[in-house]
Amino acid sequence: MQIDSRQPILEVENLRVVFASGRGRKRIQVNAVDGVSFEIYQGETFGLVGESGCGKTTLGRTIVRLYSPTSGTIRFRGRDVSGPMTKELRQYITDNMAMIFQDPVESLNPRMTVQEIIEEGLKVRGIKDPEVRQEMVFDILSKVGLTREHASRFPHEFSGGQRQRIGIARALIVKPSFVIADEPVSALDVSVQAQIINLMNDLKSTLGLTIMFIAHDLSVVKYFSDRVGVMYYGKLVELADSGELYRNPLHPYTRSLLSAIPQPNPLTERHRETISYDPATAHDYSAEKPSLREVCPGHFVYCSESEFERYFDRQQTRASMA
Repeated sequence: MQIDSRQPILEVENLRVVFASGRGRKRIQVNAVDGVSFEIYQGETFGLVGESGCGKTTLGRTIVRLYSPTSGTIRFRGRDVSGPMTKELRQYITDNMAMIFQDPVESLNPRMTVQEIIEEGLKVRGIKDPEVRQEMVFDILSKVGLTREHASRFPHEFSGGQRQRIGIARALIVKPSFVIADEPVSALDVSVQAQIINLMNDLKSTLGLTIMFIAHDLSVVKYFSDRVGVMYYGKLVELADSGELYRNPLHPYTRSLLSAIPQPNPLTERHRETISYDPATAHDYSAEKPSLREVCPGHFVYCSESEFERYFDRQQTRASMA
C-alpha cells in the first residue's frame, strides 16, 4: 500500500501521561509521557524505539485508551479520542484499533481455549451466532499460520512463537485499521522473531493495516518500519524516515543506541565502539529551552536553538558532499 502523506490516520499532540507514586510527603509524580507529538500516516509502519522505562508502552496503551492521558490530544481519523471515556467512544476505539501485547504467555488466559480467546472481540462487537464466530476464528487462524485444529487447544500447548500468532489473531479478528504492536518479538528466539516479523509484514499488505511498532531492538525496527521515533525518558528526541535516521542520526541518544547494535561481521564487531550518552554533559538547557525542531524535511530533533544551528550546518555540509 502506498503511504499517503496527506492522510494522517493518527495525530498525537503534546500528550502527557503522569503517574503518582507514594503517599503523603513521599508522594511523587512520574512523567511517563512528557509532551509527545507525532503523526502516523495511512498504510505506514511507524517504529517507536527507546530503552526500557522510556514510556513507549505507556504511550501505546494511552493511544488505545487502556490509560487515560493527563493532558494533550489524540485524534484518530480526525476524531478526538482523548476525552472522557463513554460507551460510544469505547466502541469506536474497539472497532478501529487493536493492540498486540509483548508477553505471549501472560497476555493469554490459560483457562480459555484458543477459540474462546480469539472470539472475545467478536462477542464485544455483538456477533451472537456461534457458528459465524467459529468460522471467523478459523479464517484468522489460517491467516496467521495456524490451523482450525488449534482452536480447541489451550495456550500452554503451544510454543512461544505460536502463542504470539494467537495474540496477533486476537488483535486482527475485529478487523482494525490501526494496530499497535508492543514489542511483539522481544520474548522470542531470533529465528522465531523473523517468522513473526515476516508474518506481520504479509498481514499489513493483505489486510491494509497501519502499524505502530514498539521495540527496543533497533535492527528489527530498521527492517520493519517506514519512519522511526526515538524516545528518552518520556520525550520524543528524534523522528525521521527509517533510512535517514540510520544513515544520519543527529541526537546523541540516538547515536548511542545505534552504536550498541552488534555487527554481524566479527572483524568489524571487534573494533566497534559504543557511544555513551549523559544528558547532563551532552546538553546545556539552562539558558535555551529545547523543543522538537525540523532540521531538514521530515527529520525532527529535540534540541535547543544553538543545537539546531549545529545540526542544520551538519546537514548542509552532508548535502553538499553528496
